[in-house]
Amino acid sequence: MKVFEKEELFTIKEASEWATSHIGKIVTISNISYLIQYGRIKKIGKNGSPQILKDELIQYYKSYNGYRETNYKDKLGEDLNWTLSFDKYKESETTKHVHRLHPYKGKFIPQLVEYFLDNHTDNFKKEVYFKKGDIILDPFSGSGTTMVQASELGMHAIGIDVSIFNTLIANCKVIKYDLLNVQEEINRITTELKKFLENAHSIEFEQKLLGELYKFNTECFPVPKYKYDLKQGLINEDKYGKEKEEQFLPVYKKLIEEYKIKLRQDKSDNFLDKWYSQHVRNEIEFVFNEIKKIPNQKTKKIISVILSRAIRSCRATTHADLATLVDEPITTTYYCSKHGKICKPLFSILKWWETYSKDTIKRLAQFDKSRTDTFQYCLTGDSRHIDIFKELEQNSSSFADVVKKEKIKGIFSSPPYVGLIDYHEQHAYAYDLFGFERKDELEIGPLFKGQGKEAKNSYIKGISDVLKNCKQFFVKDYDVFLVANDKYNMYPTIAENAGMQIVNQFKRPVLNRTEKDKSAYSEIIFHLKTQ
Repeated sequence: MKVFEKEELFTIKEASEWATSHIGKIVTISNISYLIQYGRIKKIGKNGSPQILKDELIQYYKSYNGYRETNYKDKLGEDLNWTLSFDKYKESETTKHVHRLHPYKGKFIPQLVEYFLDNHTDNFKKEVYFKKGDIILDPFSGSGTTMVQASELGMHAIGIDVSIFNTLIANCKVIKYDLLNVQEEINRITTELKKFLENAHSIEFEQKLLGELYKFNTECFPVPKYKYDLKQGLINEDKYGKEKEEQFLPVYKKLIEEYKIKLRQDKSDNFLDKWYSQHVRNEIEFVFNEIKKIPNQKTKKIISVILSRAIRSCRATTHADLATLVDEPITTTYYCSKHGKICKPLFSILKWWETYSKDTIKRLAQFDKSRTDTFQYCLTGDSRHIDIFKELEQNSSSFADVVKKEKIKGIFSSPPYVGLIDYHEQHAYAYDLFGFERKDELEIGPLFKGQGKEAKNSYIKGISDVLKNCKQFFVKDYDVFLVANDKYNMYPTIAENAGMQIVNQFKRPVLNRTEKDKSAYSEIIFHLKTQ
């Protein structure tokens, strides 16, 4: 074994301090431990006092302090506004409080909204566009990020979305709850769920399976050595993973037979039938029926979102495939490239139900400390035709009075990208469970329509019609900000069609993307005003 000199090594604490100074934001001891755990850097020495090589840590962080900015600008152009990368923020800040109440593909980070809505100026944002008390509109509300940030900044906000599930998520983020009542109902349902599971074999089976997996993975995929060796190219992951997957399979099959676990449902007519084991499906239905008993409608809504979040995590798929579901349902143990070991499907929602219940209460309480006494409401409807005043009157008459008097100051929104996401399909499990009507045909630029000429023309017309419809509810001197990756150069035509003009563009790098493609990527924030 090679012996290293003291000056070549960092303790975990020293590594944390060095990295913090190097990149200009806090890097905790836990962050360094994560790098070791996932094989990014090698551990030297014993577990009691591990050390790491200084050179490896420096190599890992070489992308900071200007290198990443230079690299992105080389690929995307010098007009890239690095201020809008928000690269100094930790994930806990970009997913703060209610912004992580429920997964949602395609949302922007709250700091981007805040940058354009707040009252600061800098070298790029040379004027203030909005002030406290203004009314902000997001006609493609999605999961409600703009509404939440408007509340923090003392502004009113209206969201609109064609998806009824999206409006449920968005409104649940801004509703003011009796948190004591929410906690009481969570406790009641959790107690009932545990009683329901007392006679089930699934919990005992899963505990036994976890024990067998722990022994097997400890031997075959030692942490952090295995992941480090992978990074160094010392192991053929596909070959080794497949070999160990097959080696463990007889253990799994024996336990399935012993505990009489039913892996598939008798039918596969819809999403809930296809993507959940019978045991998980039974638990979902049980909890949903308990939620129906809740008399407080606000509490019922937020606990429904907790259930939706839990069942999303329990779909019968691999950990690497949660966002896309491109494969058939997984019913056996499998080699997981994400975690570098043999993983398993889920056979109960209890763990995630308890985890997300606790997390939701915490996030709602955090948001209560930063929200302001302003109006926020998300309408379900088609932004191309919706009468905002009329619909708001039916759902929140007090807010409607304010909007009619003051009118809307402008938009901050991220319209759908052409041919990228099917917004209803990403939450198919929720539509099945809650019995919501799907409006896929009303989506603008959905994945299923592709990116051909007809799809692009339909997209241009759709976004243009939204702007033309919404404009009638605006003040005279409005400001519209639209976030888009306009690789087909459609937004100049959209602006012209809507009777607007693009007065400025802010080109920002998009970091920490969740997609498998991690190449340099940018988007434009278009600033539109009246012609």
